[in-house]
Amino acid sequence: MHRLVGYFGAGLLFAGCLAQRASAQKTFTWQEVRDKFEATNPTLQAGKINIAESRAQEITAFLRPNPDMTAGIDQINPFSTQPSPSGGNGYRPFAFAFPLGSISYLHERQHKRELRLESAKKATGIAESSQEDLERTLLFSLRGAFVQTLQAKAVLKLAQENLAYWDKVLGVSRDRYKAGDIAQIDLDRLELQRVQFESDLLTAEVNVRTAKIQLLMLLNDRTPVEQFDVTGPYDFTDQILALEEFRRTALETRPDLKAAVQSVDKAKTDHTLAVANGSTDPIFATDFARNPPIPVYLGFSMTIPLRIFDKNQGEKLRTQLDIERNQKLRDAAQAQVFSDVDSAYAMLNSNLTLLRPYKTEYLKRASKVRDTVAFAYQRGGASLLDFLNAQSDYRSIQLNYLNLVGSYLTAASQLNLAVGREVIQ
Repeated sequence: MHRLVGYFGAGLLFAGCLAQRASAQKTFTWQEVRDKFEATNPTLQAGKINIAESRAQEITAFLRPNPDMTAGIDQINPFSTQPSPSGGNGYRPFAFAFPLGSISYLHERQHKRELRLESAKKATGIAESSQEDLERTLLFSLRGAFVQTLQAKAVLKLAQENLAYWDKVLGVSRDRYKAGDIAQIDLDRLELQRVQFESDLLTAEVNVRTAKIQLLMLLNDRTPVEQFDVTGPYDFTDQILALEEFRRTALETRPDLKAAVQSVDKAKTDHTLAVANGSTDPIFATDFARNPPIPVYLGFSMTIPLRIFDKNQGEKLRTQLDIERNQKLRDAAQAQVFSDVDSAYAMLNSNLTLLRPYKTEYLKRASKVRDTVAFAYQRGGASLLDFLNAQSDYRSIQLNYLNLVGSYLTAASQLNLAVGREVIQ
């Protein structure tokens, strides 16, 4: 009786631990995983800081030149003696002192300051587009890890179902052996076949764990694997848009192409700034001083540098060439967009071509063949070899289908990457 109570208490404790573990596990959808990734991924956070740095450079670019102030005193005679008002000679070193003060300011012509600000703002725009492109690339990696986790979970579920089905087959076969309906060698072959299903199950469990670890790494999350899970539809969409629709969307949304176009625009601004920097900037100054017998006087001056040799020729040529270089890069980026979209679309169509007959015909036929041969084998109407082959074909068809769905979802992610946004969920 005491032993029974002990077993009962241990069972309750074990059940409580399982319930606590299940309640502690957090399941995320794709949108939740994406939101968490955007909030916690350190690479994305570093990119946002880079944009803030670029905005800070806009402040620097729009700063005005500082004025210069000069103060001095001249004509100090440390050995001077002059008659004093009270009579006699007195020590007066500052009798003919010449104090002087001046303020000068550099006036920038041809809108240099405004052009610097415009160039800095366009650099910030390029930084923002580059950040969007970084996020696009990282989201593809995140989506791939998410799909890999769903695929591993689907394969794990299939392995569990196959093992459970085979255990039922073994139960029936043991009863048949006891009844003398099958030979010992047939039962032994069935028992040995279970090793394959156990191996499939263990491999699937390892794959699920590995996929979750990869996903947690991208999320910068230290949650134990046992407390983390994802959920989502593991299926395919039979109908997709035409290729031209994806091309048009990609041209409108691809951030790397947008950054290439912005680079051309910035290069033109930089060339205009280089031309402006080749112009002369005058320096205006005003000075005031005391020069006995004049008590105070005021003067104005303007200094004009003579740009005879240095007219910023090198920067003008460099920025002109930079315009052409960025135009070539923009054309290359546009060609890359078309190539990415076309390749991803072809891969997606290829997967759909394989998936359609699997879903409409092959899965049902494999299940029907397995059940029919199993029914016949249990009644002596089919050989053991026929039954094993039917089970192997069923397992192969089911596994191929799950892998094809995973390939389709990966190809869909590739198409989303090529287009620049999620066009296929």
